[in-house]
Amino acid sequence: MTRLYRTEEDRILGGVCGGIAEKYDLDPSLVRLATVLLFLAGGVPLVLYLAAWIVIPPKSEVEDLEEDEDSETEEKEE
Repeated sequence: MTRLYRTEEDRILGGVCGGIAEKYDLDPSLVRLATVLLFLAGGVPLVLYLAAWIVIPPKSEVEDLEEDEDSETEEKEE
């Protein structure tokens, strides 16, 4: 199962839309466009985007966590 993270390579602001696009194999530009359109329609996505920016970890932290889990699994198998 892949984890949701904020991308650090394909980012405009916080990397939230890029991370969502990578998770669901979408074009990041479409995710960004949908976010902007929803924001213009009502403003709720801005609040959600800011919350996601705070809550969703960056990709480097997720990779570090996965490496730690893999090393713990290897130690238990030995």
